[in-house]
Amino acid sequence: MDAAFTAEQDEIRRTLREILAKRCGPDEVKAAVRTAAGYDRELWQQLSRQLGLPGLAVAEEYGGAGCGPADLALACEETGRALLPSPLLATAVLCAPLIAALGTAAQRSALLPPLASGGLTAALAVPGPVLATALALTGEDCAGGWSGGGRAGGVQARPDAAGDGWRLYGEAAQVLDGHSASLLLVAAHTGGFARSRTLLFLVREDAPGLVRSRQTVLDETRPQARIQLRDVPAELLGAAGEEADVPGALAAAGRPASAVLAAEAAGAAGQALARTVEYVRQREQFGRAIGSFQAVKHRLADLYVQVQAARSAAYYAAWDPDQGGLALAQALEALRLTAGEAIQLHGGIGFTWEHDAHLYFKRAASDELLFGPVHRLRAHAADRAGLFAPAPASAPALAAASAAAPPAQEKVTV
Repeated sequence: MDAAFTAEQDEIRRTLREILAKRCGPDEVKAAVRTAAGYDRELWQQLSRQLGLPGLAVAEEYGGAGCGPADLALACEETGRALLPSPLLATAVLCAPLIAALGTAAQRSALLPPLASGGLTAALAVPGPVLATALALTGEDCAGGWSGGGRAGGVQARPDAAGDGWRLYGEAAQVLDGHSASLLLVAAHTGGFARSRTLLFLVREDAPGLVRSRQTVLDETRPQARIQLRDVPAELLGAAGEEADVPGALAAAGRPASAVLAAEAAGAAGQALARTVEYVRQREQFGRAIGSFQAVKHRLADLYVQVQAARSAAYYAAWDPDQGGLALAQALEALRLTAGEAIQLHGGIGFTWEHDAHLYFKRAASDELLFGPVHRLRAHAADRAGLFAPAPASAPALAAASAAAPPAQEKVTV
């Protein structure tokens, strides 16, 4: 394993950091999230044209850069530093891999090039607050029970009466960037109770019967929407008549997604720590900078260790996405601790809701609710690794146990 970054990766990091430093400061972030789209469209187009950000992990035959998860994770570490509000996560990390994995040749050719160029944005709609479950981050559900079941709840799908499509009805309450996405990937149940199965469907933003409303959320940099489908026409993702393994495809997409999210959280934690260190160097108390006090140094040193451990775990997961769950747990914990200490070490001004430190605190709390919690991420990783499975007994041990057991008493009938 060569852990060193290539010259191209270093250039992506440098260029992206320069652009975001100029265009995505805390004031620009607060202004962007209050727009109708929830992000700066002009900045999104600049990142798409100049760096090809949404197409980093898209194959070259569809207009992407053909890079791996490591390049996307590296870019998302920089967007995490700036808390960039953008459709990057929903479009490039969640939806594009699913279209590439399950879509027909015609669907891939029609959808992936505009997704890679930034001209088309997409959002993944799963019913209820189960995104982490659907992506198999906190548990395995191969039957797709998280999508609502075959009787009621979630989103239901039935073949169109005309026989040329599908109709969807139901609701998804927490869809990342669902209010502004041009394309929705909706997970729906079909087949009734007897042949209940989960499939993915494509829904255009102008589909009749589609109602989208932006929700009030804790972290405005991750906007969410309530999606209501009232007999909405939809297109099946994949070939008709084929039994696509949608839960398996979502789980496969969840592994690199967790690595990208870990890198993003590590970047946010690193920036929160850097801003706090800068503040304690300037803030004076009792005639000296508060950063010179031993107690403050110890707290900052502990945070530095947490952030570096999270960054190392995120880089390793970018190389081996199967370790993404553990890396995400480490990064989310580091972000939560760093953001909380940032508020404490900023003193009275840090407790004001409008202070920039709260942007990182709200990102930490929101991400743990969406993709965690940390203890469930670690528990699922432990289950997958078989850490708590009972060890099989060896043949000699079984023989010794049998020899040591008392002889069974015969039952005598009188």
